[in-house]
Amino acid sequence: MKVVSIAILRSDPSGGDPLPLCMACDLSSYGFFQRQGVKEMLTFFSKTFTKRTEPGQRQSIAHESYVVHCYVRSDGLSGSVTTDAEYPARVAFVLLTQLLDEFVTSSGDSWKSMPTSVDSTTFPAAEEYLVKYQDPASADKVTKIQNDLDETTQILHMTIDSVLERGVKLDSLVEKSDDLSRQSKMFYKQAKKTNSCCVIS
Repeated sequence: MKVVSIAILRSDPSGGDPLPLCMACDLSSYGFFQRQGVKEMLTFFSKTFTKRTEPGQRQSIAHESYVVHCYVRSDGLSGSVTTDAEYPARVAFVLLTQLLDEFVTSSGDSWKSMPTSVDSTTFPAAEEYLVKYQDPASADKVTKIQNDLDETTQILHMTIDSVLERGVKLDSLVEKSDDLSRQSKMFYKQAKKTNSCCVIS
């Protein structure tokens, strides 16, 4: 999973293409002579797709093996994040929301009259976001929590499997249990007779 570029743009009041205010790219996977052309294409995609995103809307546009995630705020400030196809869209939009909020906090209303720029000199924090969000799990708390839960579930499954592998049958565990009432044990036996999906061997 990879974030290729982050761009911050503002709407053109005359209805033209959005104007880039800041851009950060990770072009390390491209050859030296390809990088300028790739950066120009990333700028083009950012401008083209944010122009076609309604204010207050978020959308993801797939192109070949990349996805451009766009978010246009109601005040005309917008952003795009270009990632590979495996990158989670939810994390890309978390990145965009935080990035644009921090950009407004640091620049105030001056962004409305900033000159266009396709580098990160106007907002160096864009480079930090580009690095921080390369690993979506460490950058996004919800994803990290989900991964931790997945690992715990896997460990629990392995523990149950290992108990059953040692020849311990669930039937005998149920029969010997002091935690289960006689009614629960009867229900288990009856369910086992009538429904074969309850049989664990």
